[in-house]
Amino acid sequence: MSYFIFNETERTIAFRYIKSRRAEGFISISAWFSLIGITLGVATLIVVMSVMNGFRAELVDRILGINGHLIVYKKNQPLISNYNEIVSQILDVKDVVAVTPHLEGQALAKTKSAVTGVVIRGTNWSDLAPKKLLWDSLDKDSFNNFKNKKQIIIGYRLAQRLNVKEGDFISLVSPNGMETALGSLPLSQNFIVGGFFNIGMYEYDNNFIFIPWEKAESFLSVKNTAHGIEIFLKDQNLTSIVYSNLINKLGNDLIIVDWKKRNSSFMNALAVEKNVMFVILTLIIIVAAFNIISSMIMLVQSKNSDIALMRTMGASKYLIMRIFLLTGSMIGFLGTFGGTVLGLIFASNIQEIRIFITKLLGEELFSPEIYFLSQLPSKINFDEVLMVIIISVFLTLLASLFPAWKASKISPAEALRYE
Repeated sequence: MSYFIFNETERTIAFRYIKSRRAEGFISISAWFSLIGITLGVATLIVVMSVMNGFRAELVDRILGINGHLIVYKKNQPLISNYNEIVSQILDVKDVVAVTPHLEGQALAKTKSAVTGVVIRGTNWSDLAPKKLLWDSLDKDSFNNFKNKKQIIIGYRLAQRLNVKEGDFISLVSPNGMETALGSLPLSQNFIVGGFFNIGMYEYDNNFIFIPWEKAESFLSVKNTAHGIEIFLKDQNLTSIVYSNLINKLGNDLIIVDWKKRNSSFMNALAVEKNVMFVILTLIIIVAAFNIISSMIMLVQSKNSDIALMRTMGASKYLIMRIFLLTGSMIGFLGTFGGTVLGLIFASNIQEIRIFITKLLGEELFSPEIYFLSQLPSKINFDEVLMVIIISVFLTLLASLFPAWKASKISPAEALRYE
């Protein structure tokens, strides 16, 4: 252990070697570049990992804020006829908070100024509460209009596209045509906009319409059936356990799909992107570590006479090695510390920084149409921050070993021969 304990003499000499001298200006510049490289590498890695964690957490919260943790479908059939019995069975399962049947379909929404495709969800007013993000985004008037006046609620971005406000009419055209003597004709119904929701996820805010159950049955031409049954749990981490319990309890004619499978493309893409970004950004630290090697080797070459003099005065090889190991390590430690502080500051204020840069450049840096979220999220995982620190310190120590070893191998006689 004494090999890694630095005494006052070693610290004093190491600090003097780090300080700039006019004759060693290039060595000092190289060391500064190494320090800056490590600082930026560590900071960038912490910021990117935090943003990726935040993006995943926000995306999951938005998905589960409007959808159930588990959804039950009828196997090989679009409709579930005995859904009330199934709801009663599922409510008896441990850790289940709420069970809500729903009707779902696609339609064409038309107003005087716009036409667009939408996704409609038929639901009872009492079933809105488990959809926490949706429930929290509704004001009192919107809820009353949906419950009592049987009016629809739509995403605020969809309302902007259709150019409608509360109390306006929207015409919905169903793909399920009405059979007549002249053939199949599209079914169209008018609905009054009772309110708007904003859950912060572009896909939902821009495409979804919630319709009272009775009106959804009429529009979709169904009766006493449901397209699916959503199951809300106490905790998303209990999904696998409840899934196993439901598989054993429900019949083979039903299919249970969890939220991870329904959104597997999102989850897999985020996991792959996070791993790739971690590897790529770690290369910045590795490059900076190579700069430490080059600057330390040049420092050793310029200090040949000093090393020889210390050796003749009785300094051991291990003392020389510890001095230069400390010299290189200090660059890494300072860079890692500075990068950690800088990264945590940026990660904690990433949304404000994004807004500032957007105003400065006059361009949108985080488009909700592309990234699905309205704000740039960030979630600092201190276990990952610790891992980044350990990797950075390890690489800088590794980079300092070879120059320190070279310094310890310098022969006093050879170094002083031409002095």
